[in-house]
Amino acid sequence: QVQLVESGGDLVQPGGSLRLSCAASGSIFSIYDMGWYRQAPGKQRELVATVTRGGNTNYATSVVGRFTISRDNAKNTVYLQMNSLKPEDAAVYYCSADVMTTRWSGRLNYWGQGTQVTVSL
Repeated sequence: QVQLVESGGDLVQPGGSLRLSCAASGSIFSIYDMGWYRQAPGKQRELVATVTRGGNTNYATSVVGRFTISRDNAKNTVYLQMNSLKPEDAAVYYCSADVMTTRWSGRLNYWGQGTQVTVSL
């Protein structure tokens, strides 16, 4: 009943920038924490950044100072601005959201299908 759709993945050169978007839709009463995760070939999925509904953020050490996570609660959308991209940032990026579908329900975690980010010459 809740869908997350990522967009914005592309091929960029090292040092370039990219902005990812993830829009949640469906039965949504409120959205709590939202986040971005990534998974490179042959590696485990790792946390990139998270943001609470109040705007508090947390970042993986490897992206501090380069990536910025933000959200627009009115649009049920979370963004990831990525600057100074490195080849090590190449991965499929997934967004996640903790959603309360009705005022009577508990929080459930949802995932998008991912968007490919390639950093190469």
